Amino acid sequence: MLNFLLEEAANTGGSPLITIGMLLLVVVGFYFLLIRPEKKREKQAQAMRSALQVGDEVTTIGGIIGKVVSIKDETFVLETTKERTHIRFLVSAIRSVDVKAEESVRPRTTAPAQKAAPKKEDTKKEAPAEETPAEAPVEAPVEAPAEETFAPAAEEPVAEAAAEEAAES
Repeated sequence: MLNFLLEEAANTGGSPLITIGMLLLVVVGFYFLLIRPEKKREKQAQAMRSALQVGDEVTTIGGIIGKVVSIKDETFVLETTKERTHIRFLVSAIRSVDVKAEESVRPRTTAPAQKAAPKKEDTKKEAPAEETPAEAPVEAPVEAPAEETFAPAAEEPVAEAAAEEAAES
C-alpha cells in the first residue's frame, strides 16, 4: 500500500510533503483506532487481576466458574462444584471477576418468619362476634423431586409386540 502511494505521488508530480503527511495521518489513525484501545483493555485486565482476592467468584478463559481459595504469586487455586474440586490456574487465565469477595459476604437480615398474631382485643373490634377471622394460608413444604427411574413395565409391551411380530412371520 505504501509503495502504491509513493508511486502515485511520483507519477502525479505531487509534493513529497503531501505524501509524508498522508502516511503520518494513516499511522496516527491506526494508533487511535487499534493500538490505544488495546492498551487500555490490557491495563483494565491487569488491574482486575491484581485486585483478585480470596473469596472472589471468577470465570476463566476456558469457561470454568468457581471461587478463589488461595493466591500465590502468578497462580491461584479455584474451587468448583459442590464436591469442592480444587484446580490451579495462572492468574492470567482469568477472564472476569463475577462476584467480588465483599459482595458475596452480605450481612444477614432477620426476616420475620410469621407475622405476629393479632391481639384478641383487635380481632374483637375488627370482626363481629358471629364471624371468625380468616386463617392465614399455610404453605405446604417443598419436597425435592424424586429421581427418575426406568420402569420395566414400559418395556414389556414393546418386547411383547416384537415377539408377536416375529411369531406372525
